[in-house]
Amino acid sequence: MNKKYILLLAFAAFFSTGVAFAGNPDRQGEAGANQLIINPWARCAGLHAMNTSNTMGAEAMYLNVAGLSRITGSQIQLGHTRYIADINLNAIGFAVPVGSGGGAFGISLVAMDLGEFDYTTTETPEGSGATFSPTYFNMGLSYAHLFENKVSVGITAKVVNESISNATARAFALDAGVQYITGEDDNFKFGISLRNIGSKMRFTGEGLSKQLPNPGPVQYNNTYYERSTAYELPSQLNIGASYDWLLGKQNRLSFVGNFTSNAFSRDQLGGGLEFLVGKNFAFRVGYKAELDAVEEEATIDNGVSGGLSFSIPVRKGSDSRLGLDYGYRQTKIFNGIHNLGLRLEF
Repeated sequence: MNKKYILLLAFAAFFSTGVAFAGNPDRQGEAGANQLIINPWARCAGLHAMNTSNTMGAEAMYLNVAGLSRITGSQIQLGHTRYIADINLNAIGFAVPVGSGGGAFGISLVAMDLGEFDYTTTETPEGSGATFSPTYFNMGLSYAHLFENKVSVGITAKVVNESISNATARAFALDAGVQYITGEDDNFKFGISLRNIGSKMRFTGEGLSKQLPNPGPVQYNNTYYERSTAYELPSQLNIGASYDWLLGKQNRLSFVGNFTSNAFSRDQLGGGLEFLVGKNFAFRVGYKAELDAVEEEATIDNGVSGGLSFSIPVRKGSDSRLGLDYGYRQTKIFNGIHNLGLRLEF
């Protein structure tokens, strides 16, 4: 193996080992900005986000940005997620190769729709008739590079925003990832990704101000600003591997396995299967479990998942393809999580 590949993998293994044992079970539930760990892409959701080792294209910017470099042409992806309690997620991703050296550039935007809320104050606790809609989104810029089809590395810089009408919190975060491919037919893949490493978030704005009487002899009101508590981003480490069984020249059956170390929640372990029929059809199924969890305390991001994909040429003889993806994740409460996706590859 080339020495630079050995160095890259050694660095990734050393770095991931240090992070994997840095979690503190006593900190569970202390992070904010949890929209960062809600998967907006249908193909990835069908495998319960366990395809760290072989995710590719625009959707790789969510799970392992190293897979962004494994595209053969430009991609545009749209994603819609029907989350729990009438919460929706909408996402758009764009990926394009850069030059002829194996590089790729991407941009992604994910926004959460929480609906409308009644505007209440201490003077009008039952509501004044006005409403407001919280704004939660994150936008990322990504770059990945592929070294001779064996090792790919990538990094994403993203801005995270949470706001209501009179208070806002923002943060800057980084994602990084590595993928390695080996085997006689390039059928064994290994991947590591580190996500949501960044600054703390703290709400500021007029919503934290309060009018109180002046304590002195002259009667007038002073404006006091409260300082909110800062909170961390939900950082996590993913380590995954996959193996492909080639069935003929165009069909493939892949097994994926993945371990997720969460800094602010329990770790997760799971596996899944993906069956591809040429370029036209794919079927996925997976299962992910939360380690050391009491059944009543387990989070909703566990259990059975499944998905389908269809892809057709835009016109006869064209290399451009249009794809439709669907993913489903079972939840103990509510009615599951549904993902829909639309892809254009050209």
